[in-house]
Amino acid sequence: ELHPWGSRVDDVERPDLITFDLDPGPDVTFDVVKAAALRVRELLQEIGLESFLKTSGGKGLHINVPLQPKADWDQVKAFAGAVVARMVQQEPALYIGTMTKAKRVGKIFVDFFRNGRGATSVAPYSLRSRPGAAISMPVRWNQIAELTSPDQFRLPAAAKQLAARRSDPWKEFFTVRQSLTKAMLSEYGVS
Repeated sequence: ELHPWGSRVDDVERPDLITFDLDPGPDVTFDVVKAAALRVRELLQEIGLESFLKTSGGKGLHINVPLQPKADWDQVKAFAGAVVARMVQQEPALYIGTMTKAKRVGKIFVDFFRNGRGATSVAPYSLRSRPGAAISMPVRWNQIAELTSPDQFRLPAAAKQLAARRSDPWKEFFTVRQSLTKAMLSEYGVS
């Protein structure tokens, strides 16, 4: 498995990525996870941030937000945590923002801790070291309804699916020019 940091080697102290990792409790359906991903996207769109979706290859979905590397680790993690806190405040029966596994029954842990300095997240297209060789697969937002499980892309079928793609679902990922503005941080109470 490949698990990179959320920054580049030429500026490791300024993240160029925000990751939201949706980790459902064992009794949460995948349709509920997909709805949660759409909710994260909606909150980000409301403040002008574009995001990208991928399967985790494990139990959930990941939402990745490319950034210009301007904010530091503390600001990025605080912002991501504030987004999650808003989700928990709005729907406490559905979302949780703490790692405590015992409290996840019937809920989705919206993991923002992957945004701290030194934290990692599985890379797009990385194989997972689990039975079935699932892949953390980038998908377009308009394909979310077609997803059947977070580990549906597996070798060798995934190689054929990739070869049949007409375009990369994340082709704009590295061309998006956005950063956390003062207004965005203020909207979420982050200084």
